[in-house]
Amino acid sequence: MSHRAPDPSPQSSPPSRRFSVTEFLGELLLTAGVLLLLFAFYESYWTNLEASREQDRVASNLEERWAGTPDAAEGPRENPRVRRELALGEAFARMYVPSFGPDFHFAIVEGTEDADLLAGPGRYTDTQMPGQPGNFAVAGHRVGKGAPFNDLGNLRTCDPVVVETRDSWDIYRILPVDAETGEQRRAAAAECLTPDQVERVATGDYAAVDGRLITVPGDVSVIDPIPGQPDLVADPHMEGLMTMTTCHPRFSNAQRMIVHAMLVRTDPKQDGYRPVELEEN
Repeated sequence: MSHRAPDPSPQSSPPSRRFSVTEFLGELLLTAGVLLLLFAFYESYWTNLEASREQDRVASNLEERWAGTPDAAEGPRENPRVRRELALGEAFARMYVPSFGPDFHFAIVEGTEDADLLAGPGRYTDTQMPGQPGNFAVAGHRVGKGAPFNDLGNLRTCDPVVVETRDSWDIYRILPVDAETGEQRRAAAAECLTPDQVERVATGDYAAVDGRLITVPGDVSVIDPIPGQPDLVADPHMEGLMTMTTCHPRFSNAQRMIVHAMLVRTDPKQDGYRPVELEEN
C-alpha cells in the first residue's frame, strides 16, 4: 500500500518577504550614486578627451593659417587689430598663463556656445579683439571639457597673461586682488602697471574693476568696455583689458568667477622672439 505524504501545514510555509520603504530608498540612493559616478567620469575624463581632440584640431588650423603666405586671390594678410567676421569655433589667438606652468597654452576660439567652448576658451563675440582698447573677454570651462580655467582662482595681482596673435604678443597683468582701498590698490598696481595706469586703477575710471570677483551668471556688466559702466563704448582712450570668466564653485554653475587683467605692452612678433613674461612662474 502506498502512502501519500501529508500536505505541509500552513505553519511550515516560508514567510513572505516585505520590501520596506527603507530598502526602497536605499536602492534608489544606490542607483543615484552610480549614475552620479558615471556622470562625474564622463565630465572629468571623457569630455576632456573630446575637448583635447577639438583643441588640437583648432590649434593646428590656426598654425596653418599663420604659416600660410596669402596670394593675390586670398587678398591682403589679415590684420589682428581689425575686427573681422570670424566663424564660430574658429581659433584666432593663443593664450599663455606662465604661473600655470610652461605647458599651459590654449588656442582661443570665437564664441561662447557649448560647441565653441568644447574646443577651448571662447571670446564673447561682442567684445574687443586682443590688444585693442576696451575689453577682450573670454569664457572657459573650469571642470571637464579641457578645463582651461580650472586654476583661474589661483591667479594673483600682477600675474601675467600673454596673448599671441598672428603678428603680436599682448601682455596683460592681473589687476589688484583683495585690495580694498585706493592706497592698497595703488601699492599693488605699482608693482606692474605704468604710473598713469596705477592712478586710473587706484582712484580713476578703473577704481571699481577688481582683479577677481564672484558674481551671478547674469551679470553681463563684467564684459563692458570698462566693467560696470554699461553706458560707455570702446574708444582709443580706454585701457586694453582682458576678462576671463568661468563657473563657480567647481562642479556648479550657480555663480561666476571673473578675473580682470590690464594690457601693459604689445610686442611685434619677430623670428625667435618670445616675451620674457613667458618665463615667469
